[in-house]
Amino acid sequence: MRRIRLTIHPLLFPILFFGLTILIGAVLLHSDYSRGTSAISWIDALFTATSATCVTGLAVVDTGTVYSRFGQTVILVLIQVGGLGIMTLTSLAMYLLRQRVSLTDRIAVGQNLLHDPSFHLGRFLISIVLLTLGIEALGAVLLPLASGGGMDSYLAVFHAVSAFCNAGFSLYPDSLMRWQSSLPVNLVFIALIVLGGIGFSVLVETGTWLGARTRQAVTHTRRPVRLTWYTRVVLQTTLFLIVFGWLLVYVADYALYERSLPTATALLVSLFQSVTSRTAGFNTVGIEHMTNVSLLVIIFLMLIGAAPGSCGGGIKVTTFRVMVAFFVAQIRGREQVVVGSIATSRETLNRALVLTLFSVSIICVAVLLLSVTEGGEVPHIQSRGQLLEIVFEVVSAFATTGLSTGLTPTLSLPGKCIIIALMFIGRLGPLLFIAVLQNIQRRESYFRPEGDLLIG
Repeated sequence: MRRIRLTIHPLLFPILFFGLTILIGAVLLHSDYSRGTSAISWIDALFTATSATCVTGLAVVDTGTVYSRFGQTVILVLIQVGGLGIMTLTSLAMYLLRQRVSLTDRIAVGQNLLHDPSFHLGRFLISIVLLTLGIEALGAVLLPLASGGGMDSYLAVFHAVSAFCNAGFSLYPDSLMRWQSSLPVNLVFIALIVLGGIGFSVLVETGTWLGARTRQAVTHTRRPVRLTWYTRVVLQTTLFLIVFGWLLVYVADYALYERSLPTATALLVSLFQSVTSRTAGFNTVGIEHMTNVSLLVIIFLMLIGAAPGSCGGGIKVTTFRVMVAFFVAQIRGREQVVVGSIATSRETLNRALVLTLFSVSIICVAVLLLSVTEGGEVPHIQSRGQLLEIVFEVVSAFATTGLSTGLTPTLSLPGKCIIIALMFIGRLGPLLFIAVLQNIQRRESYFRPEGDLLIG
């Protein structure tokens, strides 16, 4: 009798595993064990499971009261699994069971986690898990100390995992607004968010570099130790975006207007919002009370997001850096797109352009659909400001950020379904789109005639 073998394309694995995890999480969150103060509908359970697995942080109900301790633990596990990545955990399990991983798995995970697929997958995946758990454990230890005992061990563990995974889920109804003036608590959260957002390969390389520099200082040796070009680009762009967002939010919300916050607190709040806007999703000030300028800055930061191979979403800081370099090259008339001191390849530029266009197209379609479902029949004069709220919500969902102006809990059933799809596409879509594009691309062996079109 002939045995039939079912084969699944490697690109389908992340979709299947993420989808299955979300469904299991939704069933658990809908159960009576997860119920806290009130019953949970299926759509709300599915929304929460998607938001947690895709490490987004958008919530239609209050996580700290609606869900029981069991339900909160389910959300915590979904955040951890989503942060590490289902594909990463699956490949690690295969490695531990077989002590080897196929070339297909090696390349697939390499494209997801690293800028360079020539690495020892097994050792690197173990490093990812140990490093992640170590940083989260350190954060869970520091948070009770930083809060002066205001956070117990359970709250500290939940928020440390949520912060490092850039999920933005909080058990406080006002997110982290009660800690807006606490410098130690803010610094711990900022450190966890940044470490979780720069990418695993950058995290490992930076740690190795710091260790080497420390040994040099102790032994008084002068052997040059340099970070790779990729790591320098990620760190420099991340620092620029943090400072850029910090200054703009402070000027737009506090420097130009009379605000009730002291200057030191206003500076701290602005810094925190600049950091958390790039896919972390926590807030120490009411987003709905921020100025339109600040909301536009946050939308810009959310769209960029974190670094490749990290827990965060967005088009990624490297894509943003390549796009800026492309713009500069066009202004200066350069043939090459130079980032730092090295020119990017034509393939890298093409991927950055296509990824940006893909993301903007998805966002525009989602904004149009939500404008229809959320009061499309209401005249503009009666719905002033709603379009900005919709754009903010859509970018937050697609970039897996989780910040909200307050629109999410009031969404209609179709609106919730649109946001669920956005979170799923935002977590997996850009990566899979690029991978599919690489597979279907074929280099033509001929050139077509060229012509000029009137532009501008």
